[in-house]
Amino acid sequence: MLVYYQHMVVACRTARQALDLLHHCLEDGGIKHGGHFREELAKEKLSYEDVWGVLVRGRIFDPPEQDIRTGEWKYRIEGREAGGKWVVIVLSFKTVDLAFLITVFSIEARGKG
Repeated sequence: MLVYYQHMVVACRTARQALDLLHHCLEDGGIKHGGHFREELAKEKLSYEDVWGVLVRGRIFDPPEQDIRTGEWKYRIEGREAGGKWVVIVLSFKTVDLAFLITVFSIEARGKG
């Protein structure tokens, strides 16, 4: 028997609300990541500890973007990792208790500014 689940998109949040929701996921919910995130993490020579620090202390500067395929809102959290590299992590919320890390990359020029 096949069971279908209706996918409910988590409502768009302000930067402050998204950070609060992310911190909730870090403390009491969950964080997941996909294969693309792992690949980019390796390319950037970053560890999970590096990105965890950015997730905890980073900021959201840009408004969220809606994914045209899934309808989910994507947020860019930015900050400096322990080695000094300016890192951007793109994430979405699958539920109010689960953040999904989509990709990660560094921005050398912004980090130096």
